[in-house]
Amino acid sequence: MKNTVYIYTRDLKRIFTNWAMIIIVLTLMILPSFYAWFNIKASWDPYGRTEGIAIAVTSEDEGSTIRGQHVNVGKDIIATLKKNKTLGWTFVSKEKADHGVKHGDYYASIVIPKDFSQKLGTVLQDRLEKPVIIYKVNEKINAVAPKITSKGASSLTQQISEKFVKTANGAIFSVFNELGITLQRDLPTIQQVEQRIFELENRLPEIKKVINEANDTTQKAGAIVSKAQAALPEVERLTADGAQMTQQLNTFLTKSDEVLKTAEPTINETLHRVQQRALGVQELKNQLMEKDIAPAEVNAAAEQLKGQLTKQIADTGEILTLLTDLNALSQQKVLSPVINQIKSVHTLLQQQLSDVNSLQQQTKNGDAPDPSVLEKFSSRTDQAVSRLNALTNSYFSTIVPAIEQAIKEAKDKTASANALLDEANKSMPDVSNVLSKTASGILLGQQELAKITKDFPRIEQNVHNIADKIREFQRKENIEDIINLLKNDVQKESDFFAKPVLLKEERLYPIPNYGSAMSPFYTTLCLWVGALLLVSILSVEVADEERFKSYEVYLGRLLTFLSIALVQAFIVTIGDLFLIKTYVVDKVPFIFLGLLCSFVFMTIVYTLVAIFGNAGKAMAIVLLVLQLSAAGGTFPIQVVPAFFQALNPFLPFTYAISMMREVVGGMLADIVRKDVTVLLCIWLGVLLVGIFLHKPLSKTSAKLTKKARESKLIH
Repeated sequence: MKNTVYIYTRDLKRIFTNWAMIIIVLTLMILPSFYAWFNIKASWDPYGRTEGIAIAVTSEDEGSTIRGQHVNVGKDIIATLKKNKTLGWTFVSKEKADHGVKHGDYYASIVIPKDFSQKLGTVLQDRLEKPVIIYKVNEKINAVAPKITSKGASSLTQQISEKFVKTANGAIFSVFNELGITLQRDLPTIQQVEQRIFELENRLPEIKKVINEANDTTQKAGAIVSKAQAALPEVERLTADGAQMTQQLNTFLTKSDEVLKTAEPTINETLHRVQQRALGVQELKNQLMEKDIAPAEVNAAAEQLKGQLTKQIADTGEILTLLTDLNALSQQKVLSPVINQIKSVHTLLQQQLSDVNSLQQQTKNGDAPDPSVLEKFSSRTDQAVSRLNALTNSYFSTIVPAIEQAIKEAKDKTASANALLDEANKSMPDVSNVLSKTASGILLGQQELAKITKDFPRIEQNVHNIADKIREFQRKENIEDIINLLKNDVQKESDFFAKPVLLKEERLYPIPNYGSAMSPFYTTLCLWVGALLLVSILSVEVADEERFKSYEVYLGRLLTFLSIALVQAFIVTIGDLFLIKTYVVDKVPFIFLGLLCSFVFMTIVYTLVAIFGNAGKAMAIVLLVLQLSAAGGTFPIQVVPAFFQALNPFLPFTYAISMMREVVGGMLADIVRKDVTVLLCIWLGVLLVGIFLHKPLSKTSAKLTKKARESKLIH
């Protein structure tokens, strides 16, 4: 223990007596804080500044006449959005909106179609059609922005729905109100209607006689109706076949267009991949051409070359297949020169593979490679690289225009075919409509009379029942009470049915901004980054290490690292609270738990480096990467893949972020106790590993490090 303290105090003395070292240590203490502060401040209130997220809005609504009144819901929506500042609503034409979304000028676009008001008004008709708002989003620009714009679009449709329900309900209740007033005014007329029903009941036998006479007359039209019914199924079959053919052609055109759009980037990406592998083959070729190369080394290099050449042959084969298919769609065969160039490269690659197989066969028995085969392989390799370089250099100037011309010719063909089919398909509804109306007109009289004849006994009975119910109603109810009910407040009833249920939100642990909510994650992350900085700059080795026992060296230098790490934690937590004004409910525990996180993290990172050297630094970085994904710092752990969910309980970040969240939002002591206990257990386990395994493991890692340093590539 005495030597441990000696090492620690000596480290402190060396720091405080060297002005350059003081500057370095102070920088290491402060630098990690910037990582947390900048990230917290940058994400302070992203959802409160959504007015900068541009959404293009276009209304093509032509309006509609509903009950004699012209309405244009699209125009009303535009007027409402102009007053709405939650998002960057931008009002442009449809063409500009489409271009802007594709090129990133707008994150999304909302288009209100021409028939929006017309379809909305079908609620008052027999045939209902739901209106559609077209929402397009560019998800390439940003991962979060589409979620915000989608919320804006959903909110817009919800507002329209609520307004429509409120308006429709208002109209209905207005009708009820007017009905109540009308009923009150026309009460004498209602009473007269009651008398007419009683008269109808008395005249039912006379009505039955008239129906029988009319039914006899309609029988003469039976032959004409039968012929129309026999012809109608054939007409319907032809119409259905035409519609099915149209749908199949549209599906084909859509899929073709999608394939064509992906052709250029696919070819470009594959061509560059082949080029990079060709350069790798050229490097291996240079090794083979060295003098006095051993047969075993030739065989090993040949094995690598076979793998690279096989992949290149497969890639160039894919390009040839795609270009050949595109060229087949072109009348002028504009891609033929490009295809011939790639075929020549493909042939060279196959010849190279054959040369490599020959070399490998020669060296299997320990024989030296044939110089002539090596020379041919070298020449073919250089030719392949040269031709690939020429292809990639001329891609955008020669190949892309050829591809685009082929794509244009293909689209022109499909567009022409689609136009012809559309023209043919448009005529089918007219034919079907004429036949349907003709059949309906002929059958109407006979069908309706047949129904009346069949239903007359029931109608007769219903008239008797209605008359009986009117008499019963007159005995039990007062129509004046019904009139008073219908005359209720229209506005209140309309508001109630538009929003019959209100949501009351209660926030258990309200955090005023997103940056404060993310401070546990960024603060924890910066403490691990601070530990990595320390082990990267400061040495874990003691100069006169042989004087001390292994565990004394380990503990003595650990105290130095912990002292600096605790100052790092103190600076970042104090800065969170008082410099950037992060919202924290329990401020003092926030500072102490930050110190604990730094204490545990520094011990883990230091122990890895003390035992494994540079490999330990890599382990600490890998552990950091795993914790970013599996600790639940950004996304709920339940939404990440199963591997990360299984890893979550074993990571220090899991418990560090959890307890820091508790003190930020409002501490629950049992959760903090559990998290602190787990972190202390992790710390104790790592400390014991460092004390007892430092010597045996560090010797093994030292041999590895020494051997690696012979390469002159690492320090």
